[in-house]
Amino acid sequence: MTGVEESVGIDTSDLDRYVGQSFGGGQLLEPIAVNDIRRWVQGMQYPNPLHYDAEFAATTRFGGIVAPQSFMVNTDIGHGSMPSVFGKIPGSHMVFGGDEWWFYGHTVVPGDQITVHRRHHDYRVAETKFAGPTVFGRGDSVHVNQRGEAVSKQRSTSVRYLVEEAKRRSFFASSMPLPPTWTAAQLDELYERRLAWILSGREGHTPSWTDAEPGLPLPTCPIGPHTIQTFATEWRAFTSVVWGTTKDLWKDFSGIDGGWLPEMTRDDELAKIDPSQGDGMYRGASRGHVDGEAADIVGLPRGYGYGASMGAWALNYVAFWSGHDGFIRHSTIQYRTPPFVGDVTFVDGTVTERREDAVLGVGIATVEVVMTNQDQIVVARGSIEVELPS
Repeated sequence: MTGVEESVGIDTSDLDRYVGQSFGGGQLLEPIAVNDIRRWVQGMQYPNPLHYDAEFAATTRFGGIVAPQSFMVNTDIGHGSMPSVFGKIPGSHMVFGGDEWWFYGHTVVPGDQITVHRRHHDYRVAETKFAGPTVFGRGDSVHVNQRGEAVSKQRSTSVRYLVEEAKRRSFFASSMPLPPTWTAAQLDELYERRLAWILSGREGHTPSWTDAEPGLPLPTCPIGPHTIQTFATEWRAFTSVVWGTTKDLWKDFSGIDGGWLPEMTRDDELAKIDPSQGDGMYRGASRGHVDGEAADIVGLPRGYGYGASMGAWALNYVAFWSGHDGFIRHSTIQYRTPPFVGDVTFVDGTVTERREDAVLGVGIATVEVVMTNQDQIVVARGSIEVELPS
């Protein structure tokens, strides 16, 4: 590791030996099924009929249901975070910090078999208000189909922090408003805004590249209010958490003994008899998403959302606007804070650039995406480059 000094208070001595190393690990056993795709868009609250309605999809140029580009994180295990988590940091917990994606022009359909190739990339230590010295790790996952074609690459960022320091600072308790209370009238208004967004892109029409002028705003997409039920549905959208769907689940994964708290660990031996003991949400590091007491154990105020879902929301949002003939080529999204139980996430976008890509020979529009909650706190932001017909 170059350019990173040891930070007082957090032990990174075990991390350097993994930097740049490739490793194996879990793979999905079966090809993608159409109901995997349906379950994914349902969990991500993405009502694009191209991905769940067979009758509608048959009328499109695809001839049937296809996976959204966000689905690629669902062809991996660990929500795509495994390559960014390596080595042991005693007394730590992990949340997602962001994702960068590259897509190479291939549409994924039912019947495709995806294999994931993984590599630990690098890490750095930075001071955060939330937990003091914090490790930001990065890693790459390349998703390859049965024809040997690289479909996409994800560079994930994990945020690993010392739980005791986070609890001592009580950052969220002191800086965040109380959980919101929504009236029936407010919920009706939220749904009207959401329905307007759904109707804006449901037919799959694609704007031309020449119409995507810088400054053009995209319709607002409200998601929420988030609840224990919605977070549990997101978790269950991931194919790899279904019993028996993977092989070599944690093989060669250096982060399996990552210094996690005893309350956040799994019993993988017992899980061979009772799969719920290795489930992750029933027992393990994902309990805090749906259990307020478990969230408190890791220094968070209440149930909270998944980074992988936030990444999917951003990709789905731009894909919905760009229609059936648009194609996302690249994205970089940074996650600032999790969405919490009771929050609503508002996804907004603005076209910031329009250019011709000489290598691809296509027109590219760049959309700046910002996610905020009901208190105008920025939850996530980044840019997405989408190919549009010219």
